[in-house]
Amino acid sequence: MNDKLVFLGLLYFVQGIPYGLQSSLLPVYLRGAGHSLTRIGFTKILYFPWVLKVLWAPLVDRVGTKRRWLVGTVSGLALTCLSSAALAPEAHIWGVAGTLLAMNTFASVQDIAVDGAAVGLLKGRGELGLGNTAQVVGYKAGSVFAGGGLLAVIDVAGWSWMFMLLTFVYAGVALFVWGAPVLDDESIKQADGSRRGGQGAEAMRPWRVWRKLMAVPGTPWTILYVLTYKLGEQGAVTMFPLFLLDHHMTARELGFWNGVVAMGFSICGSSLGGLLLAQFSIGAMMRRVFVLRTVSMVFQSSLLTVLEPSPLMKGMAVLSMSVQHFLGGLITTLTFTTMMHCTQRAEESIQATHYSFLATLEVLGKLMFSALAGGVVDWCGFQVAFLFFLTLSAGTALHVWTATFTGALRENQLKEQPK
Repeated sequence: MNDKLVFLGLLYFVQGIPYGLQSSLLPVYLRGAGHSLTRIGFTKILYFPWVLKVLWAPLVDRVGTKRRWLVGTVSGLALTCLSSAALAPEAHIWGVAGTLLAMNTFASVQDIAVDGAAVGLLKGRGELGLGNTAQVVGYKAGSVFAGGGLLAVIDVAGWSWMFMLLTFVYAGVALFVWGAPVLDDESIKQADGSRRGGQGAEAMRPWRVWRKLMAVPGTPWTILYVLTYKLGEQGAVTMFPLFLLDHHMTARELGFWNGVVAMGFSICGSSLGGLLLAQFSIGAMMRRVFVLRTVSMVFQSSLLTVLEPSPLMKGMAVLSMSVQHFLGGLITTLTFTTMMHCTQRAEESIQATHYSFLATLEVLGKLMFSALAGGVVDWCGFQVAFLFFLTLSAGTALHVWTATFTGALRENQLKEQPK
């Protein structure tokens, strides 16, 4: 089991690096250069390959092996970082945007392959909880490394050296995956063989695949949930640091408190989620955590009335971000475990595609709102916008609360797992 966790955690770590570069480093850089919140929000379009990944998921599902896809995509990330090292963001902003778009493309394809491997490797409730913890924690650790750690040292090390470091990281991981014995697991080899052997004709009829996806029990509710569960939180997570940058913190302070400390709390929340899943029912946990998240957003929204800098305000802001990220990390682990529960009810031949489909919608929900959040704040101000974010968060809590008693999160449904 430890080998599986290390393997999955490392792959999700390198997969989180592009997200950290764009979610933490790029917005602070652009805001410092005087760009509007609306323009900063539109940089989320660079995440677009994650939305499209469901289109090529059947190809990854049925052509080649998991090892080849993983080695190929991680190697592509190494080459992209090598190209980025030759660019200067001040003089080649479109070139930098292009390399970040390429990094997201390779990372999204890698995500399909590693998700498919995870579905085959993780067996039983205990492994699912720990495996999804490795997924979420690894991804967020990569995001912290890129968006917090690199943001703190970029003034000293410089852009080129930063991307040279990332080149060596990706190259080392590619070599690790090439020789990883965990991919010799019999369930992975059998799944790869069955997909190559019997699914070629069906791959030419994607509408049949989509009908199978929607027929999996629990899929319609899960689709609505993953599209909406992060809406209010995502608006707050995206805009509150920029409010602090305007009124209370420098870019360096924000990089440390939001990019490192708060994300550290997010990792703690994700880790705790995996441990709690082995002890408590997922429905009861989700019901309580979503209510707590709504309460934390009420507290954060109240801080928007304070515009004068002070040590007390700075401390309250750090506390607010830490609590919000802790609960967000816990919710993310619970969500990806729920998604994997749903996927394991699907036929083996479409499991990777099914999980990628749900993960794509999860990204789509966050991406669309993140892109629009800056425009909402520019249009109606921080206070009114956060009231809107709070309303969305409360609505999601009600949606989850209802599902734990009458819908897809009822205990008897979540226990219906393959032996």
